[in-house]
Amino acid sequence: MHTDKKADNTAKKVDPPLYDGAVSPVLAHGHGYASVTAPVCDIVTKRPTGLGLISAFAVAFALFMVMIYSFTVLVLRGTGIWGINMPVAWGFAIINFVWWIGIGHAGTLISAILLLFKQKWRNSINRFAEAMTLFAVACAGMFPIFHTGRPWLAYYLTPYPNTMGLYPQFRSPLLWDVFAVSTYLLISIVFWYVGLVPDLATLRDRSTNKFGKIAYGIAALGWRGSAAHWHRYETASLLLAALSTPLVLSVHSIVSFDFAVSQVPGWHATIFPPYFVAGAVFAGFAMVLTLVIPIRVIYKLQDFITMRHIDNCAKVMLATGLIVVYGYFMELFMAFFSGNPYEIQMMTNRMFGPMGWAYWVLILCNGLIPQLMWWKKLRLNIPLLFVVTLFVSVGMWFERFVIVVTSLYRSFVPAEWGTYQPTFWDYSTFLGTMGFFMCLLFIFMRVLPMINMWELRELVEPKEKPHAH
Repeated sequence: MHTDKKADNTAKKVDPPLYDGAVSPVLAHGHGYASVTAPVCDIVTKRPTGLGLISAFAVAFALFMVMIYSFTVLVLRGTGIWGINMPVAWGFAIINFVWWIGIGHAGTLISAILLLFKQKWRNSINRFAEAMTLFAVACAGMFPIFHTGRPWLAYYLTPYPNTMGLYPQFRSPLLWDVFAVSTYLLISIVFWYVGLVPDLATLRDRSTNKFGKIAYGIAALGWRGSAAHWHRYETASLLLAALSTPLVLSVHSIVSFDFAVSQVPGWHATIFPPYFVAGAVFAGFAMVLTLVIPIRVIYKLQDFITMRHIDNCAKVMLATGLIVVYGYFMELFMAFFSGNPYEIQMMTNRMFGPMGWAYWVLILCNGLIPQLMWWKKLRLNIPLLFVVTLFVSVGMWFERFVIVVTSLYRSFVPAEWGTYQPTFWDYSTFLGTMGFFMCLLFIFMRVLPMINMWELRELVEPKEKPHAH
């Protein structure tokens, strides 16, 4: 017995700082269900709403009201309040649409693809990433509708039976967006809700007030945790994951077709679909880290969201960032190798023209700064990683700005050349959607579990089985 005890102590001493598991050593050697359930549920059922959260929500809600006001003015006065003009007919609205859609990709990738590949490290962050996906897609969906200038006629985009004989143009990539984004949103909602059902039942049983028990009980759909329930649940999860996986690739590919199927120099490129998908995952993982890093500290979730999660997300961000940088080089190569004077002029103007500063900002934010993630010590430096994720988010927004604006403001005929200057309403609408996103996020954190409890229990509970005899 003395030898066993000595060996056990030795094993504890050599545990590496970066635990090679999906939960921390403290949680892994904890007390089964209680070590997972209590810390996560108490955030929703027992933790009081602090002044900090109330203040942050007030700021986000104020920005949300700015968005409502901006859209109201837009409906009353028209899209002329934005900076769009001829030849730059696409401005902040399409830039923000593509940016928000990209942010929503990390959630589906973490939930669906990593589930199919049986990557256990996804369990602590998949719920949060899925919620982020839904809120980002909700922000993205507003821009194309209001960009038309007549949002009350948005139903024209659907193939409804009508007597006027007006039907959507199915050869238009703008219509493909409608089907791709709506399908993506629907499947993401179903996938997210199905994953919530067992945890909603836990909240139902642990809720301390009658209203909470009723609300969580209705949402839990009568879940009792029987073998039949678990069998149906796991089957549904795998089917939804298999259905969601091609959506990760197809949605942003179809968004890229808005540009790639045109004849505009800078847009007419076959590299756009994989280039956009990689950029979406890049931006999505950056946003996941931007939100997770402070939340794990504020709510003391370090035992659930470990340094291994942070490290893996940083590695994925680095890998997809390299693909994006490769896309930048390919854009340069294809423009100059083609011998097309319009492509060459567009790329030269993109780098050294009046808005060339935006191109070099994106190269700095997306190409140079993420290279710090090659070193493990820097990946695990939380303040530095947080700053890098902010730079990536800014860089990905500027990438969309460069693609949209610098390809349009110098067209084929010099007489049509113009410029682009965003207005107050462009900025207010964009900041307003950020407030809307954060409002939804704060509500989610307050009323639903941020961590997938039942999946973490599966990791913790087997360690308790030898003691059950």
